[in-house]
Amino acid sequence: LVGYVGVMGEPEGIDYLLQSVRYIVYEKNRHDIHFMLIGSGPMFEKLQALSKELKVNEFVEFTGRIPDNELLERLSSCDICANPDKKMPYNDRSTMNKIMEYMAMGKPIVQFDLLEGRRSAEGASVYAKGNDIVDFAENILKLLEDTQRRQQMGELGRKRMEEKLEWRHQVSKLLEAYEKAWQCK
Repeated sequence: LVGYVGVMGEPEGIDYLLQSVRYIVYEKNRHDIHFMLIGSGPMFEKLQALSKELKVNEFVEFTGRIPDNELLERLSSCDICANPDKKMPYNDRSTMNKIMEYMAMGKPIVQFDLLEGRRSAEGASVYAKGNDIVDFAENILKLLEDTQRRQQMGELGRKRMEEKLEWRHQVSKLLEAYEKAWQCK
């Protein structure tokens, strides 16, 4: 089970993920992988239509927005989580909440090689070439085949969240940044 949680708009690359699903199903002849996409957004209906057009809708579930407790339950059942955010300047310089959520839940990640995504996830993720749907799909397949690596990556992400990235470690850095900005006035 491959999971995604988040907004479904243009920058999030769900269209790329669906094209990767098509590659997995029809080029690699894998019918044993399910993709669960949690969330909603401006492209929600278009993405559902695209999944039908690509003939992958039987392998993809669009849950829409769901209550937090259901989200946590569903996400915890995933083998890996996907972050198909497109390689573009905005995404390259931003870490999306889903990366932190995946790591906090101890889930290994597949994402495109984005500067901030790599800084945040480090070894908790594998990195596909930017916007390369085949490389993204191949990374999903490789990771699904390696249970031990998935477990190690999940543990690494969880530990990274607990020891470096959770809020209590960030407060002083944020206050320091505000102080510097205030002094520049």
